[in-house]
Amino acid sequence: MAETGGDEAASVKNYFDTTGFERWNKIYGETEDVNKVQLDIREGHQQTVDKVLAWVKNDDLEGVTVCDAGCGTGSLAIPLALQGANVSASDISSSMVGEAERRYKELVANGAKAPATEPKFDAMGLEEATGKYDMVTCIDVMIHYPKDRVDGMINHLASLSSKKLIISFAPKTLAYLILKRVGELFPGPSKATRAYLHDEADVEIALKAAGFKVKRREMTATSFYFSRLLECERV
Repeated sequence: MAETGGDEAASVKNYFDTTGFERWNKIYGETEDVNKVQLDIREGHQQTVDKVLAWVKNDDLEGVTVCDAGCGTGSLAIPLALQGANVSASDISSSMVGEAERRYKELVANGAKAPATEPKFDAMGLEEATGKYDMVTCIDVMIHYPKDRVDGMINHLASLSSKKLIISFAPKTLAYLILKRVGELFPGPSKATRAYLHDEADVEIALKAAGFKVKRREMTATSFYFSRLLECERV
């Protein structure tokens, strides 16, 4: 049964504020209390984050304004902030964004150098984010939303960025469609939100309509994690 955009967002928020928080906090953390699939997803997600950090490693991030929409537990927002970026991190789940803030404060308390401007952590949906930023990032979020919702998300993210937009999504290919279908045949307790694949051509059409072009792209694929990463610049 199809859900409206509002119902989809409410489902994602409820999931990541309840049973999903504990599960994904373990995946994005360092605990060894994870199964093979969770460990594989952790490694895949970290590879995507590392690729983003590699793209900006030669940039002077001091004072660069960044909006990290759908920040989760801060896997990207925190290292960007510690490199000097002025980060505004948000997530639809108050539990997830609260964990991101806790992790940041713990790192600083343990000796990490705090940036000149402390990062901001806010619980809000992606479309609620406002302002103008040098760079907007949205990593591993769009898999939770259908195409019609993603088109609007891309348009809104683009409206927040004056220069750069970095997004990731699960690409729609025959192989991944088959893998997704096989996974749906064996639903486990962790499958409380839907997984949507997106055609890369459709994503680029939405980006073009929003005034952005793809500068470079990467693909991360492990056994259970797959994500297309795009770095885009304003035309």
